[in-house]
Amino acid sequence: MTDLFRYLRELVDIPSVTGDERALAERVARDLAEAGFEVQLDEAAPGRPNLVARAGPAPVRLWLCTHLDTVPPFFPSSETASHIGGRGSCDAKGMLSAMVFAGRQLVKEGVSGFGIVLTIGEEVDSLGAKHLEERGPAFFGGAFGEDSFLVVGEPTEGFMASGHKGTLRIRIRARGKAAHSAYPEIGDSAIHRLLALIARLQAMDWGRSDVLGNATLNVGLISGGVAGNVLAPSAEAVLYFRLVGNAAPAEARLDAILAEDEHIEKEWIGGNDAVICRTLPGFRTAPMAYSTDIPFMPSWGTPLLIGPGSIHDAHTADESVAKSDLVEAVGYYRTLARELLG
Repeated sequence: MTDLFRYLRELVDIPSVTGDERALAERVARDLAEAGFEVQLDEAAPGRPNLVARAGPAPVRLWLCTHLDTVPPFFPSSETASHIGGRGSCDAKGMLSAMVFAGRQLVKEGVSGFGIVLTIGEEVDSLGAKHLEERGPAFFGGAFGEDSFLVVGEPTEGFMASGHKGTLRIRIRARGKAAHSAYPEIGDSAIHRLLALIARLQAMDWGRSDVLGNATLNVGLISGGVAGNVLAPSAEAVLYFRLVGNAAPAEARLDAILAEDEHIEKEWIGGNDAVICRTLPGFRTAPMAYSTDIPFMPSWGTPLLIGPGSIHDAHTADESVAKSDLVEAVGYYRTLARELLG
């Protein structure tokens, strides 16, 4: 599989931090066209194309799908006897490479009725997936219904995901009144008000699922105040919920809590429902705590989620993927295509 490892290194060495996906999309488009795929580059935003490639005539009943973009900063590929490193090696150029190699082999074996979909913006706002959903699979020759499948690649360590959590992201701002800290009774600390609200939200039960476990809340950003001896006139925080059910009830509950305090303002950043995925016999299964493009592409088929590498290596300064995982992924993407296409 030396060619597979070389190919992944070549893709890693093409920078594709979110917003700069075009060069990678064009490279993979050429590779798939040479392999016999019918390829479309479809712009989801100016200069930022999704890639949709089809093997054989319509309708396509199975899509292998992952994303083109990576988190910053870019750093080039590296290689050891056991691993390929570099930004995106694990998330998600490892599964991208495995899908391309699996697709090539399937075409050589005469398999048709499947395609490869590569999205932009998954790491930020799933803009590419949302655009594809607006287009609909039929625009690209895809089928509808229970007999169509979307096999999404993310780092699952080769486990077939039983599902993944949803998200709810919100920025909250607290207004206060500045005063000398020696006389707190004449002011109103926005930081104290914000911390009290966060403590209340963290103490609440936001749901549990037999499949996905507990919902969680992370306060990822917090700021405010002007000096250590001044009651803060303003403060804000970004909250990130990992949900185990639908986002709408959690949003409504949170909205009601925030409405109790006229000094609190909110800005909804985004959210999506949790997902239960299709699993197949013969695969190890496990739930995933992160989210993917799946919630934004509901019409593209019954979702399955599996890929090489560990999410704990993704987004890190030492990002890498095991060569053995890549080889295994080529095999199970081929197997899934054959089984699901019947």
